[in-house]
Amino acid sequence: MTLADPRAIADRFDLLQLPSGFHDAPFPVYRALREHAPVKAMPDGSYFLTRYDDLIAIYKNPTSFSSDKQREFKPKFGDSLLYEHHTTSLVFSDPPLHTRVRKLISGALTPRAIAGMEDSLIRLVDDLLNAMEDKNDPDLIDDFASAIPIEVIGNLLDVPLQDRGPLRDWSLAILGALEPVVSAEAFDRGNRAVGEFIQYLESLIAHRRAHPGNPEFDVLTRLIQGESDGERLSMKELLHNCIFLLNAGHETTTNLIGNGLMALHDHPLEQTRLLNEPALIKSCVEEVLRYESSNQLGNRITTKTVQVGDVTLPPHTRVTLCIGAANRDPAQFEDPERFDITRNPNRHLAFASGTHACVGMSLARLEGQVAIGRFIARFPNYAIKNSVRSPRVRFRGFLRLPVTLR
Repeated sequence: MTLADPRAIADRFDLLQLPSGFHDAPFPVYRALREHAPVKAMPDGSYFLTRYDDLIAIYKNPTSFSSDKQREFKPKFGDSLLYEHHTTSLVFSDPPLHTRVRKLISGALTPRAIAGMEDSLIRLVDDLLNAMEDKNDPDLIDDFASAIPIEVIGNLLDVPLQDRGPLRDWSLAILGALEPVVSAEAFDRGNRAVGEFIQYLESLIAHRRAHPGNPEFDVLTRLIQGESDGERLSMKELLHNCIFLLNAGHETTTNLIGNGLMALHDHPLEQTRLLNEPALIKSCVEEVLRYESSNQLGNRITTKTVQVGDVTLPPHTRVTLCIGAANRDPAQFEDPERFDITRNPNRHLAFASGTHACVGMSLARLEGQVAIGRFIARFPNYAIKNSVRSPRVRFRGFLRLPVTLR
């Protein structure tokens, strides 16, 4: 099979047995699927969807396409902490849990609250840039992109600075278990991370109950106290949605920043446009989100017989939504393979859509704009060498981005 034979690519595609080189270049495969098998049956009985309009229709129909993962994850995780976590957190739940948790979190991520974070975010980014300039071999992931969301989410939960060291490794281990294929080692690592994180959060929550913060800005205090109408989370719901907040805000934002700096590095004319007109940073970040979506895959399960395109899906059919493919669908985006920081309109699906649209999207956008914009202005002649892409399918990003700053 070669990339010159798109129909054969579509015919043979199996999410559980990906072709060589897929992680480096998935988009030709996605294009072949969109053109020849947009509702592709997988050998395991699930379906893989690549068209923009199909994803939008599913996002708008949460009653027929459930986000609940109990049926899907039980065979995969058994009676484990990973199963408990991924079936309790906001992203993998339906109402009423989803409605209660989302309301509590969004109340602490108001436009006013996010605007109030900008000055401290600028200081954080500038401090990281200063530290990178003093290093002999700086890395854009370890020394910059990954440090930003860890500090931001740490501040939102008011995690003491001295306790933030394990947060990134916990997040990577837990999210790693969401890959289509999970090794025994990855399962054990993820399970252990959930246990260690819960143990830490129990003490943090006990302290916050005794010493509450300002619920307008402190998400943990808000989740503990609940709403004025008496809505409260159970202890299990509280623990796992604190973990969710770190996971949701960490890897995707790290990837947004790393992917953005790599895309601008590989498209010097677009980088020059941004340098000449810094106000383009907002549309630049939107194009990064479309062109190299940090989150490539989503999942749903049908609750009844439904039609997707010309395919009828029975109840309890697992469906994979390929965000990375939909964001390059020529039916929605003109010249979709072109990286254009002035693209307008740009109704990408990087943050999903509908009731499950990312609750922290405004914060992620701000982090991307400040990080990418200030890095480019400070080090316009940076050069990336020997990059190492993450071997994940669900989350697209880099493990390492060694950089020369001058």
